[in-house]
Amino acid sequence: MGLLLAVLALLLGLAAPGVWAAQKGTGLPLPRFVSLRAGEVNLRTGPGVQYPVDWVYHRQNLPVEIIAEYGTWRKVRDWQGTQGWVHQSMVGAKRTFIVTGDIRSVRRKSDPKSDVIAKAEDGVIGKLLNCPDINGWCRVEVGGHEGWLRRVDFWGVHRNEVME
Repeated sequence: MGLLLAVLALLLGLAAPGVWAAQKGTGLPLPRFVSLRAGEVNLRTGPGVQYPVDWVYHRQNLPVEIIAEYGTWRKVRDWQGTQGWVHQSMVGAKRTFIVTGDIRSVRRKSDPKSDVIAKAEDGVIGKLLNCPDINGWCRVEVGGHEGWLRRVDFWGVHRNEVME
């Protein structure tokens, strides 16, 4: 009965976000990075279809950071700082990154003197394979090329995050 009342209160807009999240949170750490599953994802002003669409993403696999949860809704932030709510079905655990700034060099090894195997322009999205330590490098795949990219050259991983 308690859960039914919580759902009803949520639908009517009477429940506080923290109350619902406490009852039905994923238990996963916040903030955390995920990626958009679809080529079109609505970013809403609040956690529900009754809230207006503020923005529409047209970039499948775009990395976003989940900063809050409310029932089946996730408050996300993108690489430009834009925030809003998306349904949980629109995000997945696949880790991706977006290149920021100038053209970036993907290298054969995690060494600035290593051979360049690819160049990636600002806005290019790639797959984040791992960040084995906080030495400043992550192993990535971009445009079919697998190599190493400095953390400062992209957005999609936390500063001290180790990802195996």
